[in-house]
Amino acid sequence: MTLAMWALFGGVLLLSFVLLGTWLGRLPLSSAMLYLGVGWLLGPSAVGVLNPDPVRHAHLLEVACEAALIISLFAVGLHLGVPFRDRRWWLPLRLAFVSMAAMVLMIAAVGFWLLDLPPGAAVLLGAILAPTDPVLASGVQSEAGDRPDLVGFSLAGEGGLNDGAAFPFVMLGLGMLGMHGADPWLAHWLGVELLWATAAGLAIGGAVGGLVGWLVVRLRAHHREALGLDVFLGLGLIGLAYGAAQAAQASGFLAVFAAGFALRRCFSDRLLAHAP
Repeated sequence: MTLAMWALFGGVLLLSFVLLGTWLGRLPLSSAMLYLGVGWLLGPSAVGVLNPDPVRHAHLLEVACEAALIISLFAVGLHLGVPFRDRRWWLPLRLAFVSMAAMVLMIAAVGFWLLDLPPGAAVLLGAILAPTDPVLASGVQSEAGDRPDLVGFSLAGEGGLNDGAAFPFVMLGLGMLGMHGADPWLAHWLGVELLWATAAGLAIGGAVGGLVGWLVVRLRAHHREALGLDVFLGLGLIGLAYGAAQAAQASGFLAVFAAGFALRRCFSDRLLAHAP
């Protein structure tokens, strides 16, 4: 397919889902299931319009998947209205870090004992399979401000956090497979990939999102409707948070999630207070 055909087809597909959103919302199917069905229909198993080579197009697929993931994580954070100091955050935090780590270990045990995988490959398998999908998890989150359904909030929060929480286990599996060289990689993994990447990713994303949100609120207070929560603001904040975290060797996934959450909190807490 040429670039023009890709653009034409992609535009028609996206507009169709937007314009038919009300009707599609009545179906007992999530939007993710509909997109999956369309992808299967257009793939090599059916019509064959889309037939990407996973080896030849590996870099393109990696970039596209990573871009889709960070946008999804930002959107999840943007929809969570519960203040971070609220005790309800303990549940998604435990699900994302404690429960998911336990799930990685259990899957690794199955891979090692039943599938006869090397220890590193077993850990890598667990890190790949354990995280939940942020888009599917956010589908159960209702728009209820700072009083959402506890189950929906917990699943959505866990879905936004666990991709960043699982990435250190990916690096652990690769290190166990000998892909980090002969250096003392275990100490580096514990100090940098696990502790620093997690804490710094959340801190950088929260700081960037909070700063941008504060600036937007201040500008709107002095120049009404000068700035709003539009697409360009969101994309710019995603790029800033992800780039700053990556430059600091921190988790970009956790950074964009924290940036979306911090921006939401700024709009919720300060917009009315600064309005003239």
